[in-house]
Amino acid sequence: MSILPKTNDLGFFEIRLESIGGLGANLAGKMLAEAGVLGLGLNGSNFSSYGSEKKGTPVKSFIRFCEPDVEIRAHSPVEQPHVIGIFHEALYKMVDVVSGLVPDGIVVVNSTRDFADIRRDLRLEYGTLAVVDALGIAVEEKTKVNTAMLGALFRVCDFLDPEMMKEVIRKTFSKKYPHLVEPNIRTFERGYHEVRFQTYEAPKDVRGKAFSRPEPLLGYKTQEIGGIIVANGNSIFKNLSGSRQGFLPKWEAEKCIHCVACDNVCPDFCFVWEEGLDKKGRKQMFLKGIDYQYCKGCLKCVEACPTGALSAEREVLGFAEQHTVKHKFPFVAGGTN
Repeated sequence: MSILPKTNDLGFFEIRLESIGGLGANLAGKMLAEAGVLGLGLNGSNFSSYGSEKKGTPVKSFIRFCEPDVEIRAHSPVEQPHVIGIFHEALYKMVDVVSGLVPDGIVVVNSTRDFADIRRDLRLEYGTLAVVDALGIAVEEKTKVNTAMLGALFRVCDFLDPEMMKEVIRKTFSKKYPHLVEPNIRTFERGYHEVRFQTYEAPKDVRGKAFSRPEPLLGYKTQEIGGIIVANGNSIFKNLSGSRQGFLPKWEAEKCIHCVACDNVCPDFCFVWEEGLDKKGRKQMFLKGIDYQYCKGCLKCVEACPTGALSAEREVLGFAEQHTVKHKFPFVAGGTN
């Protein structure tokens, strides 16, 4: 009797985790595969894909399971997953996170929003949508998003044994971080029990979402002479909001003394200033707000602010768009221009 609920033509049950560097998707994929192999005797594999600047940039982690009598000889990225875990919901702005999802697939999203809003943004026509406030759980338990997401993923992949995952957590953290064992187990259990589901039935004979593989803009035949970089790194045309890990700085104008301490530590010139006159009629630069397009959520400004005018705020989609203040001259903004 098969342990796995479904498999593809090669006999694999496949999972893809979509995240940004810093949220622990790489470790989560490793622990997920380990729990399936050690707990159920399945054959499994895991590896991740990310660029040179890992933290804050898109990361993918791939997990394959198959029955013990099936060999895993495929080591390519998972293109048609049965389950997708989205650790950072704003990723859909930069990456087609549900690309290749099978018709009856399951998407687990770290979010506090309604099912309808998430479904609209992901363009999810059918399948099962699972929502868990992984960030909120992690903040309360003083852990990371990945353990809460693992709990939700284990609820979705009901063939896996949650008790084995707890053993993997103990094994992973007990040597170097023994004080984090129990908080991570609590985080895992809360993710397991607090995830919510909504299923959208797929029509008969419907095909899964087409997988879109990003192609390089230039190759060895089309590269400019001399290796000129035609798309140089800059933040003028790049929206960096997807790098935030769930929090952003909130500015309260009435508390601000315009001391520039925030701008001195900001790596991406997010703060917008305008010239004005002080009470004595002297020229002075006054802070008008934050351009959230460039804000990576490092919160260095919150630490530097002497008056509490800046505070760390849990990000809700739409907040940055409603409260952003644009630079008058965009070409001066961005630390990598």
